[in-house]
Amino acid sequence: NYPSTLIVNIKKTQFLAVTKKDGEDFFIGKNGKLIKKNKSIAKLPYVYGDLNTSEFLKFKKNIDDSNFEFKQILNLYYYKSKRWDIETSKGYLIKLPRENISEVLNLFIRMTKEKNFNDKKMIDFRQKGQIILDEK
Repeated sequence: NYPSTLIVNIKKTQFLAVTKKDGEDFFIGKNGKLIKKNKSIAKLPYVYGDLNTSEFLKFKKNIDDSNFEFKQILNLYYYKSKRWDIETSKGYLIKLPRENISEVLNLFIRMTKEKNFNDKKMIDFRQKGQIILDEK
C-alpha cells in the first residue's frame, strides 16, 4: 500500500534443467525463468543449444503427457528448427520430429521393451512414417 507499505509476493520455483547462456550456466525454472547457477544440483539434465525457455516448457509438457520419464534424460539438444534430441541415462539417443512428440516417446517406450532392441542406441524418428535404428 503505497507509500507506507510494499507487498512482495515470492514464489519458489522448481529447477527443471541446466543450460548455458553467454558462457554462464543457468537453471531453467518451472516458471520459465533462467536463474544463474550458483550451486550444483545432481540429476538435472543439461540443455544444449540456443534455448528459448517457452519452447523448453512446451517440450517438457509433451514429455509429461507421455509415458516417458523426464528423470531418464541426461542431455537435451535444442535446434534452431525447434526440434529436440534426447540422450538418456541408459545411453539412448532419440532424435525427435517437430510434431507428435508425446506419441513418439510412447512408441519409444514400447520399442525398448522388445528383446531385439537392446543393442540399438540411436533411434531416429525425424522422417514421417520411418524409424531409423543404429547401434552407435
